[in-house]
Amino acid sequence: MFIDTDTASDDAVALAIAFAASEVDVVGVSVVAGNVPLDMAVQNALYTREVCGRTDVPVYVGADRPLVLPLGTAQNVHGADGMGDIGLDLTGRTADVGHGVDALIAASQEYAGRLELVTLGPLTNLALALRRDPGLVDRLARVVIMGAVADHIGNVTPVAEFNMWVDPHAVAAVLASGLPLEFVGWDISRRDAVVVPTQAERLRAIGTPLAEFCIDIQATVAQFCATETKLAGFDLPDPITMAYAIDGDIALETRQMYLRCETESELTRGMVAMDVLGFTGGEPNATVIIRADHERFMARLEATLTS
Repeated sequence: MFIDTDTASDDAVALAIAFAASEVDVVGVSVVAGNVPLDMAVQNALYTREVCGRTDVPVYVGADRPLVLPLGTAQNVHGADGMGDIGLDLTGRTADVGHGVDALIAASQEYAGRLELVTLGPLTNLALALRRDPGLVDRLARVVIMGAVADHIGNVTPVAEFNMWVDPHAVAAVLASGLPLEFVGWDISRRDAVVVPTQAERLRAIGTPLAEFCIDIQATVAQFCATETKLAGFDLPDPITMAYAIDGDIALETRQMYLRCETESELTRGMVAMDVLGFTGGEPNATVIIRADHERFMARLEATLTS
């Protein structure tokens, strides 16, 4: 597995799930600007790698801005530092040598036909990799994307999910690429990956440094979910995406659909339109997760925090 992340509080938990999974060999992590500016996202990834005891996994610096548009971040959601503003020392660490796009291409060559990519942020690095090496399409076995919303209810605009909104031109390029795409949208997180306060308390009470870290960094997300998205607790979009990438049985229902991303409209920028009824006549270009198993996801999360 290769992971692409704009590391903030939920990305960190997703990384922890992957690092702890015995059935997964994480061969690299690339970082992209999104939730926070690139330098912060890199430091957050490196800090998470240390907490998880996985300094053997290389972390590479990727794109610092979207393909066309100015960068918009989600620091109002994840905190100024992206990690809940709880006072973590998120400076001074050094990423591995090399660019994230080059690292992804190199990994796809080394593990051609076997490498699975999981994207947790904007798709800028993947779009750049496709532009540099179109043969990537034939070498990646699978691409699991945290992004979009199957019910078209957004979390950054009325209709757009954040990762798609940040770099819609990258999304359009990826959707047109022919890659084997699987989307886990924010609708799945909103319904099937909400951690209510009693669950959060129980998970933190596991008492491991990783459990305390993964719950504490959700501080500002919890406030945002209470006041803005009106959820019963904080949701974990990237972790349920990662859990599904590792354990496909977390998906209870999937659908093959033709997807397109809006790049021009100010109102619907980043909306991934899913052609449920086949009006466009377009051939399906992605698998979309429609329902997920909350209990199975929570079991994976608890096992991670106990390790």
